[in-house]
Amino acid sequence: MIEPGPRDRFTALYDACYPSVYAYAVSRAGRQLAEEVASETFCVAWRRIDDVPDEALPWLLGVARNVLRESYRADARRQSLESELAAWAAAGEPAAGDVADAVTERAAVLRALATLSDGDRELLTLVAWHGLRAADAAKVVGCSTATYFVRLHRARRRLERAMAVAAAGEPDVADGASVLPSESLESVKESFR
Repeated sequence: MIEPGPRDRFTALYDACYPSVYAYAVSRAGRQLAEEVASETFCVAWRRIDDVPDEALPWLLGVARNVLRESYRADARRQSLESELAAWAAAGEPAAGDVADAVTERAAVLRALATLSDGDRELLTLVAWHGLRAADAAKVVGCSTATYFVRLHRARRRLERAMAVAAAGEPDVADGASVLPSESLESVKESFR
């Protein structure tokens, strides 16, 4: 008898175990995340098809459990970062107008930074806060230096818009034009160069 190839084995594994893996994911994370967890579980199974034992369901459920755990960790990291940024922004609030302009600007930058996506925050802070060169920051995010510069430029523009919205108290400017005073805008740009 001929041994089935990896593709045939995976197809049989998927057909036999997907409903059980999906049900497990629904019971642990709800329907909203279940499809993603099941998909990621079977991606791992495909990549490691030679490691999948003959009794595959317990192994697959263990992978699904790890996928869920990593998803919870990522959510916890994101929430922790968001609350930390919010705390920094709140701590930087000026008290009764007697605080230096630099503190006010810092608070505005932190508030605007908190409104950006995690990816934009990472692009901006790798250079500004962590002191990496652009080439090293590009390695961290997994792209070329040129791509990093493009992404960084776009993130800076989104930060400028977020600061403009915060300063003006108006909806975001659709064309991306900044309404910050030029000296304030320049100091923000400098802090993220």
